[in-house]
Amino acid sequence: MKTEIRFKPIGVIHSPYRRIEDAPRRPRSFPAAKATVKVFARYRAGLRDLGGFSHVLLVFHLHLSRGCDLMCRPFVDPTRRRGVFATRSPRRPNPIGITVVRLLKVRKDGLEVSHVDMVDGSPLLDIKPYIPEISRKEHVQLGWLESVLPELEGESSHASRSGERRL
Repeated sequence: MKTEIRFKPIGVIHSPYRRIEDAPRRPRSFPAAKATVKVFARYRAGLRDLGGFSHVLLVFHLHLSRGCDLMCRPFVDPTRRRGVFATRSPRRPNPIGITVVRLLKVRKDGLEVSHVDMVDGSPLLDIKPYIPEISRKEHVQLGWLESVLPELEGESSHASRSGERRL
């Protein structure tokens, strides 16, 4: 199959993080940092009715990521190499990021959000409402992450209570 897939950005994300190294990675380190999501004029009609949601998924291009490492050392366990598809490494075959953020405000030209982890200038590919009834799954297994969770649990007591974890 030689199909090439092309995406056109629908906007750009402006965050406080200028470099990949500046962006938070651990669950507890996702501060309430705010970002502005500018949606290009031709897509702004799609923002209608989004205002009633508390959270949205931002799908974006990891534009500063260079290359792909099929094996990597994840930050939560740098002692072992893992397959990239079992991690959240930005060095992927298709550098696409997906993050659930808190929706603070819908503006006529975009969004104000918080709890972001993306780098400033990230091209926005899509916005979707976060719907727990659709996204939440029961009997979730976290593979190799189960062995490092005890040390991360102290970082996010909310995560352990709600059953949600970001790694």
